[in-house]
Order: sequence, then structure tokens, then C-alpha cells
Amino acid sequence: MSLFSIDEAKCKRDGICAAECPRRLIEMKVGSSIPTPVEDAEDRCIKCGHCVAVCPNGALTHSALKTTDFSPVRKEMALTTEQAEHFLRSRRSIRTYQERTIEPDKIEKLIQIARYAPTGTNSQQVKWLVVNSREKVKNMAAMTVDLMRHMIKNKNPLSDRYRLANIVAAWDSGTDLVSRNAPALVIAYAPKEYGLAQVDCTSALCYLDLTAPTLGLGSCWAGFLMIGALHWPPFQQALALPEGHASYGIMMIGYPKYHYYLLPPRNKANIGWQK
Repeated sequence: MSLFSIDEAKCKRDGICAAECPRRLIEMKVGSSIPTPVEDAEDRCIKCGHCVAVCPNGALTHSALKTTDFSPVRKEMALTTEQAEHFLRSRRSIRTYQERTIEPDKIEKLIQIARYAPTGTNSQQVKWLVVNSREKVKNMAAMTVDLMRHMIKNKNPLSDRYRLANIVAAWDSGTDLVSRNAPALVIAYAPKEYGLAQVDCTSALCYLDLTAPTLGLGSCWAGFLMIGALHWPPFQQALALPEGHASYGIMMIGYPKYHYYLLPPRNKANIGWQK
């Protein structure tokens, strides 16, 4: 079976699919009236769907992708530059949460959207673990505090950089600056051997982070928990990720207790230009 088929009645022979294929697997042969796959196209194709999605005439069908799974781009849904700027600037890191459990279907909805984040060569190797239990989140925070005590005792350079003694003292006095009393965590993980695991997991969590407010939720990167997941065996055992996998990002999530009314300023971008 050929990698793709062309409806010759619809094809305008414009070469757009060939130009947009990331791996240049489509060619317009001299003497041929329609696009054709190169010799090793089936082995090299990453199944990104660009060739199908970019054709303005719906002439190309990919053998590994169902056309019915493609959704049309709705131009009326496109954000203006002003709307996009406002949306991105209004995003806040939420660190104070309501005493309310998150509905599992809302978290699943976020992840189903986040899976559309770009991945290296469309490998889609990001996997997800949801800890939707305030008690379990608290236990993981306690494990991270144990790691902090260990780092302080052994004079790890990070203990001074991140003022871990202050975090531990706050914990001991009843204030959780590690997990912020979040009701849930969303963890992105991937195979350790995958070279772009960190990038892909980060991109996916950014998608989740930005989408959360549309469902009434707030989120925040769990930096201290991420250190625990990387460096503390008890924490890693609690995660119980599949063999050969590691966590590359953790997001706290919950219903915000408070709302924001202004957009804080930020430093101007430091831009260098080369011409």
C-alpha cells in the first residue's frame, strides 16, 4: 500500500504538500501530474499529518491516518494579537487553593488538550501520572522535605541557593511551601533514553498550564517536588513510574482560592539581532 493516495480530480498540482512535508518525502516528478512518495517514504514518515492538513483541496489521504480524525481549522476561533497577549499575560501561578477536589474528567480534558503539544519528530512519547489526592500530595511534599534536610546536612550547594532551611522551618511550623496544599499533581514523564524527553514534557505541561483557567482551575510548576522526583529514591518509589522512565515535570493544580484583577508588568525583553 502506498503511503498516501491522491484524488486526481481534487489535486491542483500546486506542490504545497511536497513543500510542507518535514522530511521531504513527497516529490513532484518531472512528467508526473500528481505528488508521489519518495522511495523510502513509508520507513521515514513520522505521521505528523502535515501533508493532509495543508492541502487546501482535500486531495491527499494518508494510509496511516484516518481523514475523519482531522478537524477543520475554524478561522472564526482565531485569536487576535491583542487577545493572545491578554490571555498569556493574565495567566498566573496559583499557590493558594480551595478545599475542593478536582473532578477527574476535568483533569483528563486538560491532558487530552495538552497531548497536542509539539514533540520531537512527532514521537509523542510523553506519558502522564495524575495524583488526585491531597493526602498523597502531602506525603510527597513530606518526602521532599526529607530530601531538603539531607541536602542541608550534607551542605549541598542548592541548599543555600534555594534557602532550603527556610522551607524546612516553614514546614515544621505547619506552612507548606513545597506543595502549597494543592489537591492534585499532574506529572509528565517519558523514557529516559529519549533525548528530547525534557523538552517535550515541558511543552506539554505548558499547554496544560495555559488551558487550566478555561476550566476554572489554576496551576503552578512544582519546582521542589521536581527536585524530589529527580534525586530522592523514596519519592521515585512513590511515583512508581515504569522501568526506564523518569519524571520531567510536575504541575500543582486545583481550584484557585483567590482571583487576580490586574496584569503585572515584566522586564522588557532582552533581544539580540543578527543580520
